[in-house]
Amino acid sequence: MATTSSIAGYWDAAAGRFDEEADHGLRDVRVRAAWGRRLREWLPPAPSRVLDLGCGTGSLMLLLAEQGHRPVGVDLSPRMIAHARAKLAGAGIGTGGEALVGDAGDPPVGLRRFDVVLARHLLWTLPDPRAALRRWADLLRPGGRLVLVEGRWNMPADGAGYVAGAEAMPWMGGVGAAVLTGALRELVTELRVEPLTDPMLWGREIDDERYAVIATI
Repeated sequence: MATTSSIAGYWDAAAGRFDEEADHGLRDVRVRAAWGRRLREWLPPAPSRVLDLGCGTGSLMLLLAEQGHRPVGVDLSPRMIAHARAKLAGAGIGTGGEALVGDAGDPPVGLRRFDVVLARHLLWTLPDPRAALRRWADLLRPGGRLVLVEGRWNMPADGAGYVAGAEAMPWMGGVGAAVLTGALRELVTELRVEPLTDPMLWGREIDDERYAVIATI
C-alpha cells in the first residue's frame, strides 16, 4: 500500500507546476468563470463554512473566499499549502481563508463542523476512500452538503507513474458515478449527479467520465 509520506512527496514535487493545468491554476478567465458559476450553483448562499479537501494550491479556496464564503483548505503536501497561503495572501484575502497541512481523509479540524465539504479529484488518492466519505459526512452540520467533483480519467488503473503501492488503492484511476453514489447512499438523505462535460471547465475537450455529486446530509 502507498504510504502517506510517499504520497505527500509526490504532490510536493508536483506543486511548482501544478497550476499550469487549466483547471488547477484557473489562470484563464473563462475557465475561472466556469468554475465560479458551478460553485455558486452547488453551494448554499454565502457566507458558508466550506472545508476544501485536497485543496492543492488553493485556486478553489480563492474563488470561495471571493464569493464571500469562509474556506478551510486541507492538503497533505506542505508545498501545495505554501502555494495556497501565498495565493490567498497575494489576493488580499488574509483571514478569509485558512490552509492546513494534513490528511484530507481525516482532516485536522478538531470539533469544527461545516456547511459544505468540497473535494475535487481527491478520492482516487486515498487508501480508504469509503472511510473518508464517512468521516466527511460526520464533519457536516445537519443539512450540510457534500460536493464531490470526480470521474474516471485516462490514466493507468495500475498506479503506473504515481507512487509505489498505488495499485492497491481501491479507486486508483478514478471512480465512476455509479460506484460513488452507491457508497454514499447510506450516508446522505438525497443526492444528484451532474455531468461535467463542458470543455470550459477543463480548458480543453475531454473524452473521459467527469461529474459532480451534490449530496445533502
